[in-house]
Amino acid sequence: MGLSRSVFYYRFKRPDDSAVIEYLDQLAIRHPGYGFWKMFWVIRNSGKKWNHKRVWRIYCDMKLNIRRKRKRRLPNRDRLPLHSPDQPNIVWSMDFMCDSLMDGRRFRVLNVIDDFNREALGMEVDTSLSSDRLVRTLDRISDERGFPKVIRVDNGPEFVSSKLAYWCQTHHVQLQFIQPGKPTQNAFIERFNGSFRTELLDAFVFLSLKEVQHLTENWRTSYNYSRPHAALNNLSPIQYALNNSTF
Repeated sequence: MGLSRSVFYYRFKRPDDSAVIEYLDQLAIRHPGYGFWKMFWVIRNSGKKWNHKRVWRIYCDMKLNIRRKRKRRLPNRDRLPLHSPDQPNIVWSMDFMCDSLMDGRRFRVLNVIDDFNREALGMEVDTSLSSDRLVRTLDRISDERGFPKVIRVDNGPEFVSSKLAYWCQTHHVQLQFIQPGKPTQNAFIERFNGSFRTELLDAFVFLSLKEVQHLTENWRTSYNYSRPHAALNNLSPIQYALNNSTF
């Protein structure tokens, strides 16, 4: 066959990588945010002369090249009873929803309601709703109604942001978080979200963001002024507020 005897009998011998594996493992534990090159230069600066190709091969074999989603560390949340306030502007609830246009583009909806009469105070629709946009929405609603005493939210990134915390502190509003994975602790807004999804989001195919915004505002007006609510003696939120408070 014209094959050299030495080639026929050759057996590949991979060098012992245990030292490299141990070093990379220690680095990954101590510095989970480091990428490959950051780790490689830490290794080089420590006096190790391992070739970058070898380190990269082991780095990939250990699957360190796959970004790992780290679990957020949240402070303990107290389980608080859910009760309906007897006046407006005592407790507001907020939550986000997601859906998509016909072309596949995603959009989000920020819902803000008053727990007293389940009135939809604001429904902000856009492809992106940051914490800055959240604060601007609260400013707009507060200009019309004043500030609540409490705002109840889940543990989403916009709600745990320092900007919302600063806004609440500035306006003496208590920010009340539900326990992670316990949406029933924010049942009023969850019930509102269910109605909105059933009656609008699941009932239409949206061609543009402007169409979503227009239909959402029309639905909010109808919900507040004419839609009967079983928990409000089959009155609309506005009718209930007029009949049961000095607001």
